[in-house]
Amino acid sequence: MRILSGLYKGRILLSPPESATTRPITGLAKKSLFDTLGPYLVEATLADLYCGTGTMGIEALSRGASHCYFADMDRLVLERLKENLETLGAADRSTVWAGDIHARLAGWLEPLRAPIDIAFVDPPYEQARRWAWDEVAASIFHPLAAHMVDGGVMVLRVPADVQAPPRVGPFSSFRSKCYGEMTILLMRAQEKDH
Repeated sequence: MRILSGLYKGRILLSPPESATTRPITGLAKKSLFDTLGPYLVEATLADLYCGTGTMGIEALSRGASHCYFADMDRLVLERLKENLETLGAADRSTVWAGDIHARLAGWLEPLRAPIDIAFVDPPYEQARRWAWDEVAASIFHPLAAHMVDGGVMVLRVPADVQAPPRVGPFSSFRSKCYGEMTILLMRAQEKDH
């Protein structure tokens, strides 16, 4: 797992432990996604949910993001993430949340001072296949949208055999692309009333 561009370009990240169920994103899909997101990354605040060893959030930090909030339930994977952040010198621009994302996300987001510009949501495939979208909207997408900037982007990665609805809670899909066994959707929340 190599960082493609930016400050840490070419650096290799520690892989997940063998026991982990994470699936790092392929190089082609990652390159295509980050080429699309590039202009939005500079000085951005990010959330990387179901982060695994942090390949998405770290790539964003490498490309100029100011801070990333990483969240995962697997503590062994998070130890690898922390090692990656320390090795790169990116720990001071990172916050790591450990626990059940569905149960704890709203509480983690509540004290944030800066809104989130971009969020990566990359659940384990078996979990995504069982998702009840209304429940996920209540526990993840509504709290996330409430703490995002107007026009913020959510990147949702699901297995290709999962048909994500074009609208999930406050988010609507504006781009979708299939890469082999995965689909990546770019979604934007409706603007908040001011």
